[in-house]
Amino acid sequence: MAKVVFLPHPEICPEGAVIEAVSGESICSAALRNGLEIEHACEMAAACTTCHVYVREGFEHLEPADDLEEDLLDKAWGVDPDSRLSCQVIVAEEDVVVEIPKYTLNMVSERH
Repeated sequence: MAKVVFLPHPEICPEGAVIEAVSGESICSAALRNGLEIEHACEMAAACTTCHVYVREGFEHLEPADDLEEDLLDKAWGVDPDSRLSCQVIVAEEDVVVEIPKYTLNMVSERH
């Protein structure tokens, strides 16, 4: 099992969090399974950008984003070179450090 370290986020995990992800599980699925309510408006179907995260460490151990994910990331808020959709990032055996952006573009909830 790999560890996924979430850096502190004011609403989702103010103290940060360290969770274990099963090999082959997405970061989003692992977060939700461990009580971290990461947004996922499309129910992890790679149809929105609400689960956008920054992979601050371990990015080089991940499979590259496919064209669909890249196209969606073009629409996400605050994209940087470490950006990924957490529903599409599959954890292998290596640990990763993730930062959840302060904002997301969610036409449904718009609670920010």
